[in-house]
Amino acid sequence: MKKQVVSVLLTAAMTAGMLAGCGSSTASTSKSASAGSSSSSSTAASSSAASTSTAASSNSVASGSTEAVASTSGAAGVGEATGKYALVPKSAGNPFNEREASGFQDALKALGCSDDQIIVSYPDNPTADSQITVIQSLISQGVSSIAVAANDASALDAALKQASDAGIKVCTLDSDVDADYRSVFCNQAGVKEIAQALMDAVYDISGGSGEYAILSATSQATNQNAWIAAMKEIAESDSKYADLKLDEIAYGDDEAQKSTDQTQALLTKYPDLKVICSPTTVGIAAAAKVLQDQKSSVKLTGLGLPSEMKEYIGDDDSHSCPYMFLWNPIDLGALAAYTSVALVNGTITGAVGDTFTAGDLNDGNPYTITENSDKASEIILGQPFKFDPSNIEEWAEVY
Repeated sequence: MKKQVVSVLLTAAMTAGMLAGCGSSTASTSKSASAGSSSSSSTAASSSAASTSTAASSNSVASGSTEAVASTSGAAGVGEATGKYALVPKSAGNPFNEREASGFQDALKALGCSDDQIIVSYPDNPTADSQITVIQSLISQGVSSIAVAANDASALDAALKQASDAGIKVCTLDSDVDADYRSVFCNQAGVKEIAQALMDAVYDISGGSGEYAILSATSQATNQNAWIAAMKEIAESDSKYADLKLDEIAYGDDEAQKSTDQTQALLTKYPDLKVICSPTTVGIAAAAKVLQDQKSSVKLTGLGLPSEMKEYIGDDDSHSCPYMFLWNPIDLGALAAYTSVALVNGTITGAVGDTFTAGDLNDGNPYTITENSDKASEIILGQPFKFDPSNIEEWAEVY
């Protein structure tokens, strides 16, 4: 594995040099997508490293490698990337969102887009209102497509309908909206699969009994709410989890300080707390620091970025998080880029059963649009991947 990571980093350096002529930042209607430049080498590295996890994950990706640039330049069934493609992340300063943006940018560049064809526009605040302002600005610019990670399940409906009425193709990623207002959802992993992994981690780390709490993002985040609802359903329907008690679902609003405050509040309110599960990268990083700094006996699991969680991952008393999960946010951004191009070109409509090839994502195999539990269309990137002491060092070099 270590040799493979060295190879990954060499590939990253080569790819960064190849892409340097395109520039590392893109046009933005709100805040600059500076993450693209800071993450470009990580983007290149991610794809090669992802292929090393094929045995553990159903989808591995090579979106940023030099081989991927060569193979995707012919669009691989997606079609030629013409027009302007926009991404609206949840918030600025969120490392997960920044890595999504870097994947989105690099995939479009691999498809031949210039900087002025790619727009990453961060909302001023992690709210639906701020995203609405961004979407309306993008409509006025006449973009060809908008990919949005929604901060609210329904508040964006009117703005997205306005975009669709203007002929703009709309897809979602990370967090969905009502299916009537987008063509398809790029889902990082199946809701049930994520919920099962998290619930089993709580069971394992707690020893099968005791109190646990959930530290989520915002109370309106559709992805967080879906995962939590599925966790509760799993816990209530299987006697295996009968001795576990959910004390509270706290909300840190994907802000580091608020997530820190909420973690401290949970420790104070529940002296018998055993585990905190945080299915948000901002929340888990904040909680990990609190628990480790305070040498708390409370343990942590959830969804986190390896580069941010490396110092907290361990199966001993000096580390706060025995293990956690995530998918590759760079690959998720890339999937949204390929999906956007496919929608604009009419390669897909977003209907269940549509198929398309997204470069080297999914090992170069076609994606098939499927139906989720709400009878809405989605594309599943892959399975959640487990990060633990055996692999965290290698993956922290990637993203």
